[in-house]
Amino acid sequence: MKLNRIGSAAAVLSVAALALTACGSDSPTAAAGSEGAETSAASGVTGTLTGIGASSQNSAMEAWSTGFKAANPDANVQYSPDGSGAGREAFLAGGAQFAGSDAYLKEDEAAKAKEVCGPEGAFNIPAYVSPIAIAFNLEGVEEINMDAATIAKVFKKEITKWNDEAIAKQNPDVELPDTAITVVHRNDESGTTENFVEYLKAAAADVWTYDVSGDWPSDIQSENAKGTSGVVSTTTSTDGAITYADFSAVGNLSTVNVKVGEDYTKISAEAAAKALETATPVEGAAENDLALDLERDTTESGTYPIVLVSYHIFCSSYKDQATADLVKAFGNYVISEDGQKTAQASAGNAPISATIAEKAKKSIDGITVAE
Repeated sequence: MKLNRIGSAAAVLSVAALALTACGSDSPTAAAGSEGAETSAASGVTGTLTGIGASSQNSAMEAWSTGFKAANPDANVQYSPDGSGAGREAFLAGGAQFAGSDAYLKEDEAAKAKEVCGPEGAFNIPAYVSPIAIAFNLEGVEEINMDAATIAKVFKKEITKWNDEAIAKQNPDVELPDTAITVVHRNDESGTTENFVEYLKAAAADVWTYDVSGDWPSDIQSENAKGTSGVVSTTTSTDGAITYADFSAVGNLSTVNVKVGEDYTKISAEAAAKALETATPVEGAAENDLALDLERDTTESGTYPIVLVSYHIFCSSYKDQATADLVKAFGNYVISEDGQKTAQASAGNAPISATIAEKAKKSIDGITVAE
């Protein structure tokens, strides 16, 4: 299965993954204008962290929650994989103590976070990193080559048959059937969608003229489903279907090799790592914010540019010492070697680099208590 393939390769992926947040059953709201002393991570903590967010990182979250509880029997982490948009919305409304999101907070969302988290607002930490697969179900075909323009035309439904000349000329050794292409997209606001269309917009701007958004363009009428599991399930049961989804979740679906430069890059953790090497910190982000911008239109051969960086979003300050201790304890478990190995075995995601781990720990330990 592809899950095992990415799991075995993931050790090379050089960026990403990280901490989680939240507090007990009360809102994490920090009083406006408050400042607090830094707290240190606690062991044997108690309470419940509650989050909502990206379905892409759900398997990793389940592993982290289980591992954390084993070390802290009186603590629980509950996570509802309702989608990135739902997670950010709940967090910003004070209805969730942390959010999981395949897209970092936008400028207006960061401003709104100050109403919930106090004057220092919230920050993003890379929590889960994986290539986004262009996955398809076509009997007898295990992989196909496509350039960015062809991918964009397929998902715009301008190319509607698998043996279309645009596909066939890039796959001279593949016997392509005269099967209709069924596009399957997310019907919920999704960071996976946003990352995928960000690639299309950057690498095939002449074809993909839509704005980058977590919502699929409403005028492209096609099959749709909720969440990662939904689109994978629909594609798996539909001959000729194609979708986009977190690589660790696509199971036995076939995948597209993406043209970058003069070559076609096969999806892998190694290839995704090359894309992350050129990632840059988001301009204007706070020192504790590790949000990244990726070079989607790279021409460096061997790079896989459709990469999902899924974040954990949490407050810079929490309402009491117990909550801050709980957040820090869980965050430091997640970025530990044990936490990373636990998630990798379950979800096939990549362990974080030492550099990212060090920065993530500094951000987590910098969480304060509102006065």
